Amino acid sequence: MNDTKIDLETIRKLAKACAFICGADNPATVALKAAAESGADKDVKKARDAFLKLKPGDRAAAFAMISG
Repeated sequence: MNDTKIDLETIRKLAKACAFICGADNPATVALKAAAESGADKDVKKARDAFLKLKPGDRAAAFAMISG
């Protein structure tokens, strides 16, 4: 990825929030968990794309859960 620093702890928190909101078998949850474990650029990109495909309300709820 460009010179963007990826915070794997935030990805891990988003994965947990997404699992709570969308379920453990949701593609975004699975992708976020894989990205948090590997830290590979391709996994992070896949997780980002999957997360952006969630409904806006689900994304907002996940962000609200990790910001508290």
